[in-house]
Amino acid sequence: MRIALSLEYDGAGFAGWQTQSARDGVQDAVEDALSEFCGGVPMATVCAGRTDAGVHARGQVIHVDTALQRPSQAWVRGVNRYLPTTIAVRWSCDVSDDFHARFSAVERCYDYWLLNDPVRSPLFDRRVGWVFRPLALEPMQQAARILVGRHDFSSFRAADCQAATPVRELRELSIERFGRLIRVRAVANAFLHHMVRNLVGTLVYIGVGRRPANWAAEILAARDRSAAAPTFTAAGLYLARVQYDSRFALPPPDREYELVAPAP
Repeated sequence: MRIALSLEYDGAGFAGWQTQSARDGVQDAVEDALSEFCGGVPMATVCAGRTDAGVHARGQVIHVDTALQRPSQAWVRGVNRYLPTTIAVRWSCDVSDDFHARFSAVERCYDYWLLNDPVRSPLFDRRVGWVFRPLALEPMQQAARILVGRHDFSSFRAADCQAATPVRELRELSIERFGRLIRVRAVANAFLHHMVRNLVGTLVYIGVGRRPANWAAEILAARDRSAAAPTFTAAGLYLARVQYDSRFALPPPDREYELVAPAP
């Protein structure tokens, strides 16, 4: 039978999702915990999005195939017993054999959190990206509107990206302020390697006044990674949720919650 599970994790201490020879990937910790829960049987996982080193998740989805039959809640509490405190299973459910955590996903949502403050915050260390210069949201939002849509995102693609095509449909790119924090939310059918961090880097350049909002259009047209701003730090990036067709009857995403920071 096939089981789908949703994961939340703090990626700061991991070398990304994918298994590593040093066993320091999130996947390593999750598969070890699953194996313990299943009585020592090796367990292979497939994830919705292979997050990079330092990237976090609120709604990562994985699937596993197993002959072990347990109630859904047992998979949550049982696997969490063997996981480090930086990873937790949020829910579990049985799915049909045609469900695939990666290929069945129809939409992915990433949130990038920026601390916009003259002084860095120890409390947000490795949880947010930090910009000490004031960020102007209006030009950032103007640029975001240019970037939304179906485009060739070669200028926002990592050099080692293995995607077959650079064309993606960016369905939402929104910027909102919450006191000292700014959230950049990106929603697409799929993302290129480092695409969200490259988008954020460009929006930050525009927000601090280094470039005008219409620079975003020039970057898109260039189809050249060197035309955009440098890749922004991984610290503030969260895989927020993954959307699937309703026929799979997965539990709805957890109620939205936001990082909270006192007003400046």
